[in-house]
Amino acid sequence: MSAGSRKVQFLIILILLFTGIGLVQVIESYAGEKKLIHFKGNSFVVEVAETKQEQEKGLMYVSRLAPEEGMLFVYPDETRRSFYMKNTYLPLDLIWMDKEKRTVFIKKNAEPGDSDIYETVYPQEKAMYVLELNAGSVDRVGLKIGDVLQF
Repeated sequence: MSAGSRKVQFLIILILLFTGIGLVQVIESYAGEKKLIHFKGNSFVVEVAETKQEQEKGLMYVSRLAPEEGMLFVYPDETRRSFYMKNTYLPLDLIWMDKEKRTVFIKKNAEPGDSDIYETVYPQEKAMYVLELNAGSVDRVGLKIGDVLQF
């Protein structure tokens, strides 16, 4: 192999390496922050949605969620918060919590919806956090109103 072709091969490897690193960084930045949370001795790895953009997207278009995964919506204040299932492909349990992370409302098995027909949930209670988990998670861990989320 000539010195010229080795240089070309080296440059191609460098380009692939930097492109791969860049792609990994883009994927990681898109995924959002992950946090380990606990409810009644059960642990979940959740993606944290803090920005308006992250919260508006939520779990839209997600087609698979492991049993121990979910999404935690974190808001700067405590107020009434409605959630809808537009473009959501998975049935979910939704858990509203106040500023002390105490469960104030639970919606089990919120149904997935497409862009035309979807479920919207309007709890009367004020919340600062909302947790989305796979449908059935609330029953599986025995979660009830008054239970406290730990993270």
